[in-house]
Amino acid sequence: MHETYSQMEKRIKKRDKRRMLIMIIATLLAFSILVGRTFDLQVATAERYTEQAKGITTVTAPITAPRGEILDYYGRPIATNREGYNIVFNYATINKATLNDTVLKLIKLLGDASWRDDLPLSLEAPFSYTAEADSSEVKRLISTLDIAHYATAENCFEEMVKRYSLEDRDPVVQRYIMGVRYTMERSGFSVSAPYTFAEDVTNDIMIKISEEAYYGENGVLINIASFREYSADSVAPHIIGNVGPIYAEEWEKYKEKGYSYNDKVGKSGIEKVCEEQLRGTDGVMTYHINSSGIILSSEVTKEPTPGNSVRLTLDKTVQISAQKALANTIKQMNSDEIWANAGAAVAVNIKTGGIIASVNYPTYTYTDYTENYENLAKDPTKPLFDRAFNGTYPPGSTFKPAVALAALEEGSVTYDEEIRCVGRYTYFSDYQPTCMHIHRNISLIPALSKSCNYYFFEVGRRLGITKMNEYCLAFGLGDYTGVEVNEGKGVLAGPASRGEWYEGYTIQAAIGQMDNAFTPLQLAAYTATIANSGVRYKTTLIDKYVSYNQDRVIAENQPEVLNKVNISQEVFDKVKEGMLSVTEDGTGNRIFGDYPIKVGGKTGTAQVTGKKDHTVFVAFAPYDRPEIAVAVIIEHGQFSTYSGGLLKSIFDSYFFTEKAAQAETPAYELLP
Repeated sequence: MHETYSQMEKRIKKRDKRRMLIMIIATLLAFSILVGRTFDLQVATAERYTEQAKGITTVTAPITAPRGEILDYYGRPIATNREGYNIVFNYATINKATLNDTVLKLIKLLGDASWRDDLPLSLEAPFSYTAEADSSEVKRLISTLDIAHYATAENCFEEMVKRYSLEDRDPVVQRYIMGVRYTMERSGFSVSAPYTFAEDVTNDIMIKISEEAYYGENGVLINIASFREYSADSVAPHIIGNVGPIYAEEWEKYKEKGYSYNDKVGKSGIEKVCEEQLRGTDGVMTYHINSSGIILSSEVTKEPTPGNSVRLTLDKTVQISAQKALANTIKQMNSDEIWANAGAAVAVNIKTGGIIASVNYPTYTYTDYTENYENLAKDPTKPLFDRAFNGTYPPGSTFKPAVALAALEEGSVTYDEEIRCVGRYTYFSDYQPTCMHIHRNISLIPALSKSCNYYFFEVGRRLGITKMNEYCLAFGLGDYTGVEVNEGKGVLAGPASRGEWYEGYTIQAAIGQMDNAFTPLQLAAYTATIANSGVRYKTTLIDKYVSYNQDRVIAENQPEVLNKVNISQEVFDKVKEGMLSVTEDGTGNRIFGDYPIKVGGKTGTAQVTGKKDHTVFVAFAPYDRPEIAVAVIIEHGQFSTYSGGLLKSIFDSYFFTEKAAQAETPAYELLP
């Protein structure tokens, strides 16, 4: 039976009234709850929340910024950054009651890998200091432990056993744990200063640690960090230098500058010199922590800013080519039974003083330095020694152009005056050195070309040591070149180099012997000054600083003139003509006689008492419009054929390598 319309209408009205009543009741109930909750928040629990709010503290921690990169003149990478993993202790979540167990577990997991331990005690009994008792490390240990200044290593050990609650452990285990605990304490470990236990751990170790039950809850974290990586593992290591941890004795100094204990800093070379530019500005992580030490929230309140990158004056292509050429030259000499064992070469931009390349043999790789430093340091061939910038060698006949310039300018000799070379120089009765050949009548240009000692004995005697040295100093011989990294000063022979001076010493000095000893860098800069007609530039390795992504220049290094040698252009032209004659029909003809670019140069052999002579070669090119000056020295190399061949290979790399083809595609860009 179907309901009528009127019946249906009554049923719908009745249903709507019932729904309305339910909605009214629900609204009243919700309002009552809201009022009650508001009362509870504002009155009943106000005191509790106020007390909790008072217990909340805000603490900040640094977010390490990436270090700026080191690039060559064309922007190609030499020192860059890569990502790796660090094991870090987070103070806010650390379980102090089980900290010793956690440290021991981590040490066992690391196995042969290293962790930071700055405790100056031996690792095995009987425990002794690993530094002198009066060293800063030991004094710092005793001060930290607050014990008597005469405390022995054993006293310190016993004090730390109590200090770090290690009584129930084996002595060897005690020593390992206390090393970490002490280093942690010295670093100022806190919420704002997380402690880096181990750096650059392998993927396998990272996975093992992250799978352990204590990971995170016991304050152990795996952080992604950036690590220095060096191009080809061997490009100019003596110049680029290295980064390393802040040593205990350096901590106070770096702490004042805002560094964290775990930061890496430049320790040598460009890494050290450019530290302020390469160092980025750390970001800030802000933590909100309640009175129970629980982190309520965290946020990045300041993003880290990467450091600026430095573009060097080095040409990476020339640098690598020169390194290979020097190594191959010495290997070939040994095959020829010359038995040379070391050498160096420097190339300088004549118009700026910028160093294009600087190479040493023997040398080392960055990996060797990190993994085998002790062996490198003990190696009798001294691969860690920068011969190019710090090695000092007699210049031999490469000194003669300076003497010729001074003598011509002072009127001690004229361009076309002939001096008769009879082999033995007999001006002095008690000292009569000889020339290598009898040249008969010889003037300036052939005297340079044939490297006549007799001519320069006479010219040097006429000039005198005082005037000779006045001009040589103006050329930078026996003086610093101004390069940013460590360099040797060299020695300019004269009364200052030895108390009593005789005229016979002067004629020896005039051919580059006596006490004369200069660095390859000085010889390259001196050659550049001659090619530049007396304009002497400060040598430099730094071209400019650029932003991390290289999209803007931060600061540009302008060429700096140190001085202008007061010699006429006519005199320079005559001496340079003599240096051209050296390579065209003189002692350097065998190397450069048919070279497609005209080269001005000077060969030299430097006598070494009781050993074979060093071989030296300096040159500049192109002769008409000079761009590059190079100095090469091979220890006990004897013959200019070898040093000249090395010099020629550097010119080849500089002149005959297309610069446009040298740019390297960054790792993060796709090829077109």
